[in-house]
Amino acid sequence: MPDTNRRVLLKSRPPGEPRPSDFEIAEAPVPKPADGEILCRTIWLSLDPYMRGRMKDVKSYATPVEIGGVKVGGTVSEVVESRHPDFKAGDFVLGYGGWQTHHVVRAGGRLGPFGPLKLDPKAAPISTALGVLGMPGMTAYVGLLDIGQPKSGETVVVSAAAGAVGSAVGQMAKLKGARAVGVAGSPEKCAYVVKELGFDACVSYRSPDLFGALKAECPKGIDVYFDNVGGDVLTTALRLVNPFARIPICGIISQYNATEMPPGPNWAPILVNRLLVQGFIISDHVSRMGDFVTEVGGWLREGKIRYREDVVEGLAKAPEAFIGLLRGRNTGKMLVKLA
Repeated sequence: MPDTNRRVLLKSRPPGEPRPSDFEIAEAPVPKPADGEILCRTIWLSLDPYMRGRMKDVKSYATPVEIGGVKVGGTVSEVVESRHPDFKAGDFVLGYGGWQTHHVVRAGGRLGPFGPLKLDPKAAPISTALGVLGMPGMTAYVGLLDIGQPKSGETVVVSAAAGAVGSAVGQMAKLKGARAVGVAGSPEKCAYVVKELGFDACVSYRSPDLFGALKAECPKGIDVYFDNVGGDVLTTALRLVNPFARIPICGIISQYNATEMPPGPNWAPILVNRLLVQGFIISDHVSRMGDFVTEVGGWLREGKIRYREDVVEGLAKAPEAFIGLLRGRNTGKMLVKLA
């Protein structure tokens, strides 16, 4: 085992879009586990939009990363040394080890919302614990089924439809008998959403007439709008909602790099249509994990849910890949393969 732990640290807080200079790659000794702890070697690192918020020193639902601190993030790792009876060397675990090659975690404690949890590599590829069978998939599951509550024959629209959360939302909506319409960026992403994921339609948010394009694909209006981006797409969707529509608010990626708060949408449709709009953080819904793993794991094994992983290799490429994620360059789940 190497004696060096390679880490990506937060060097400075970006005022707008993150730059490579905001990150620093540094080395430290590999930590030693104490009694009740396990030492893990990172195999897969998850990159997710929420990480942009952790770079800001503002009040939020989670503590920001300190300057000089390791960037946070979900990980799938191999146990290389265990001082806990429930884990042994060679086990694979889902955790929250961050942007580094090695980390120590107290087994039986809570490293993050979803770990450490022992993984069975025979049940599914271990990388899926960070995607379709992990936090993004569970976000789609809880947000759509618990808040959106789609019914057969209704129309479900989801923004960022080619991303890890949005791609799962549309497929789950179809499994519940709804019409699934995605909003994505490039023609290639829209084609992927329809041809490979089975959405009924997908429109580009870059369309010169987004309202006209979305209206054409939602002739009966929108019953559930699952929002990952906010901004113009939310404003447009609000013009097409039906009375008593439901809007799970999952993310606002359109303003993660904003230096000033943008003007909000016109909330009048919320009043006149008596909408249910609910923001949610998936870590508040850990009690749903058992149902999620059982149902979505079954769909995955039966081939009813498809997924794509957008992989870069090497920890040094994580900052560049993360910047690209915020620009919408990825398709599917963004992962860094470390080992």
